[in-house]
Amino acid sequence: MSAPPMHTGIQLARTGLITNGVLALVKLLAGILGHSYALIADAVESVADIFSSLVVWGGLRLASRDADQRYPFGYGKAESVSSAVVGLMLVGAALGIAIEAVREIMTPHHAPAPFTLVVLVLVVAIKELLFRRVSRSAKELGSQAVAADAWHHRADAITSAAAFVGISIALLGGPGWEMADDWAALLASVIIFYNGAQIIRPALAELMDQSPDEAVFHSVEAAAQEVDGVLATEKLRIRKSGTKYLLELHVQADPALSLHDAHILSGKVKSSIRGAVPRVANVLVHMEPFEGA
Repeated sequence: MSAPPMHTGIQLARTGLITNGVLALVKLLAGILGHSYALIADAVESVADIFSSLVVWGGLRLASRDADQRYPFGYGKAESVSSAVVGLMLVGAALGIAIEAVREIMTPHHAPAPFTLVVLVLVVAIKELLFRRVSRSAKELGSQAVAADAWHHRADAITSAAAFVGISIALLGGPGWEMADDWAALLASVIIFYNGAQIIRPALAELMDQSPDEAVFHSVEAAAQEVDGVLATEKLRIRKSGTKYLLELHVQADPALSLHDAHILSGKVKSSIRGAVPRVANVLVHMEPFEGA
């Protein structure tokens, strides 16, 4: 039996948490012993990943709670909030790395040690595999927080690749090229900042109840209109809460229908919509008399 969707996201966040902890320690030690600030910056990014995984984990656990009297529409928005927090953490980490990279560029230091390249190759491979696995699950779950966690892994892979290039240039160039490692860290900070901004934007859109893709509207309308007795639909409004959709729909039917029959028809419309779009959690149907084309 497969795990519930939100539980799958929580498991992925836990896996990322453990992986990032191990990689952060390895990169930090390798960066200090190998005289590579790019690798140290990469370790800082991994530490940010640890906190982001904790945020995603907590957000998904809260979002998985059922609706109650205090939160009648559920806790789904916690998922969007955690995604926005992860994005802000990435932006903050990027600014910190950029400031330190500039300071290192202006300060002469030793060239990085060759063994740091081996560490970076392993890191890139592991993080890229994690990104692909988590990103695939994010699409299946429709989770913005899980997608943010996936991009954290990709950002780590990119910064490690940038560090690899910078260290390689520093080693091949010899004396006078030591700062190539720090320029790589500066480039990595720009990439991290961009990824953070890309994560924040959709999270804020969900928090402000931006409408989903047109395909969702078409699926909902088609499901409602195929119900026998529905003569027209209008005023469809859909908003996303976590991985679920909440919607309102006006349905027009025969004016001669009794209140009881209209109620039965609205129930059939709800069932049809939920069957066609499983991610719909709540449907509010307003019944109206059909007044012609």
